[in-house]
Amino acid sequence: MKTIAALIFPEFELLDLFGPLELFGMLDKKFQIKLIAETAGPIASKQGPRSVVDTVISDNPAFDMLLIPGGPGTRTQVNNDPLLHWLRTAAEKSELVLSVCTGSAVLARSGCLDEKRATSNKAAFNWVQSQGPNVLWQKQARWVEDGRFITSSGVSAGMDMSLAVIEKLHGKELALKVAGWAEYDWHQNPEWDPFAKLNGLV
Repeated sequence: MKTIAALIFPEFELLDLFGPLELFGMLDKKFQIKLIAETAGPIASKQGPRSVVDTVISDNPAFDMLLIPGGPGTRTQVNNDPLLHWLRTAAEKSELVLSVCTGSAVLARSGCLDEKRATSNKAAFNWVQSQGPNVLWQKQARWVEDGRFITSSGVSAGMDMSLAVIEKLHGKELALKVAGWAEYDWHQNPEWDPFAKLNGLV
């Protein structure tokens, strides 16, 4: 059983968060999911629905994996020094650190991704790059793994990344079963990325 701490903040992107958590949550004997935030909930997503957190960062909860979604709220969080400080410390303790979409901008701004390969939402790529000049940004990638850090492209890409993490931890057969349970067409190739061209990055 691995505990996943999923960070939320005002104006997080719903699918960035709940797409991956749906897939991990299908394996409730293998993953325990907790929502964590700087302040106690309820916290509104970009789309409006609010989520109530299980714990706050000042409680210093123990967990194995960390998930950071994206969304418009990341443009505020990249300047949130207390959160960035916590993120650096939390990432050091985590077995795996995952980000979806512009969540990688927050990771980059914390310094966690310095000298590491990473990717992000292609429509916001130039802004994300500016948050981490020492990151080895990959312009064309569905997701990128570099050590403990796994970053994905925009929104739905987080689900492909999450299935890849399930494969990494528990094998391809189980990952394919989860994709089937979700009736999800899993893009298994991390280099599949038509959105890089659509957004003029390649």
